[in-house]
Amino acid sequence: MSEEGQETDRTIIERRFIRLVQRGRWEFVQRVNTSGVVCLFPLTVDQRVILVEQYRPPVDATVIEFPAGLAGDIVGQEEELLETAAARELLEETGYQAGQLVALGSTVSSAGLTDEAVDFFLALDLQKVGAGGGDESEKITVHAIPYAEIEDWLESARQRGCLLDARIYAGLYFITKHLQKNV
Repeated sequence: MSEEGQETDRTIIERRFIRLVQRGRWEFVQRVNTSGVVCLFPLTVDQRVILVEQYRPPVDATVIEFPAGLAGDIVGQEEELLETAAARELLEETGYQAGQLVALGSTVSSAGLTDEAVDFFLALDLQKVGAGGGDESEKITVHAIPYAEIEDWLESARQRGCLLDARIYAGLYFITKHLQKNV
């Protein structure tokens, strides 16, 4: 580890959801009041990929994403397990419950901007039990796209002005890998 990696952190500003930190010459963002971030790659029994669409103010655009969210961000549930948060976010955003959640590992989301890591889960054996659409602060549209049509569907979404979250590609890799193993 370099000397620069051993610098102490100095908080520049802290707000309700984020903290701007300086470490040596670096400035970066940390999430506050959360214990982790989860992202789900849902696949139905009939091989439909579940995606969500929502407006994201930081990029001033509608974004196509896999369902995702925070763990430990609910008062009284600060020690929420990642698997519990994953199941909650899947239900909240899509209306689906997973019969099986497979932990796939963790990755950093944007190492030059934040220390945030995202834990990935493959969500299988899905049952539609609710409407989805997110919580009261979100306006989420749920899409169930046949796996065989996903590339064309994503291109069509791009053509209508949607941005694609980078985790789309990671999720499709894991879904493809799962389908190839289970043929």
